[in-house]
Order: sequence, then C-alpha cells, then structure tokens
Amino acid sequence: MSAGCARPRRRALLLMAVFAGAGPAAANTTAYAEFQAFLKNTLSARGNFRQQVLHASGRVIETSEGSFAFTRPGRFRWDVNKPYEQLLVADGEQLHFYDRDLNQVTIRKLGDAIASTPAAILFGNDAIDRDFNFSEAGEHEGLLWLEAQPRRREAGVERIVIGLKAGIPEAMDVVDAFGRTSRFSFRMLERNSPIDATLFSFRVPAGADVIRQ
Repeated sequence: MSAGCARPRRRALLLMAVFAGAGPAAANTTAYAEFQAFLKNTLSARGNFRQQVLHASGRVIETSEGSFAFTRPGRFRWDVNKPYEQLLVADGEQLHFYDRDLNQVTIRKLGDAIASTPAAILFGNDAIDRDFNFSEAGEHEGLLWLEAQPRRREAGVERIVIGLKAGIPEAMDVVDAFGRTSRFSFRMLERNSPIDATLFSFRVPAGADVIRQ
C-alpha cells in the first residue's frame, strides 16, 4: 500500500476511533440535555458532511465531503465522495469499511468497532454515559458546545466536542493524541423520515480483498 493510499484511509477510520469527567452534575446542564433529547427524539436522519483535518498548528491537512444516513440503533452509512471514495456501512451487527481505490473491505463486529467512538456519539443510543464523561464547553460561534471524553483511550482520541444549534448537532471536533483535529460540519436534510433499509446493507465487491478484525 502506498503512503498516499494509507493517509486517506486513516482519516475515514477516524470516525471509528475511540472518544476532566463532569460527573453526575453534567446531566442537568443545557448542552447535555439538548444532546440527550436529540438522541431520544431523532430515530433516523440523513444529510451531508464536510471534514477538515487540522495539524496541531492549525494548518489544514486535508478536506473531504460526503453524505450520511442512520437509523437507531446501530445502522448507519457514511459515504465519502471527495477527494477519495470510501464507505462505512453498519448493518446492526457488522461494520464494513470499503476503500474503493484499494478495492479492500475491512469487516469488524459492530459493538467492538464503535463503542466509545465518534460514531457512537452520533449514531448510538442514550446509553452513551457508560462510555463517555461529559462536560459543558460553553457557547461560541452561535453553537452550544458539549465535550465528551472517552472512558477508554485505546484508539488515541483525547476528546470530542459537539456543537449544537436548536438541539441539533451541526459541528464536531475530534482531537487525537498527537494534537490533530478532525473538524466535521453537518447539514441534516431529513429527520425521522423513512430511509430505505438497503442503504445499510453491504455486499463485498467482486475481487475485493477482505480483512476481518
């Protein structure tokens, strides 16, 4: 695998990477309450995203765009179409990562793959308190911010900060152990509308290399 192929693959997999604890008092604060309401009341959604990867210095390393869709619990699709075509599909039991350029599929058990991750924050359920410590992060840029720190740090993510507007996540920063930030912006096009179940099924393309983890 060339360095050029490895780099974007890592960025897509960051969605699966792991997420000062706030303690019980955080449950009564505004951003936390709004985010819990989003988890409870948004059973499905679809929209677009934009991701920028920033060096610790603030320099933009990479920008990507795509679409997403999810239905709770445990089914989601994350489709990167610029600049490299990559796909994450969770069917409720397994998570498939497909790199079209490499024609390679990585398959993992869903629970192991997304526990304590940014994917669990967005597409999981209201049991996320077992995996994260939450604290309020104030209001700026017109958004209410909530910080989530993982209870486990296996994949090297230090913290996730979610920005909400009118109770809907519009931004998310994922900071890794090297000080790099993956900055996501979201535009939800539909909420709680029926989504075709075939979006969450995945068939391994002919000739693709398959890696099971």
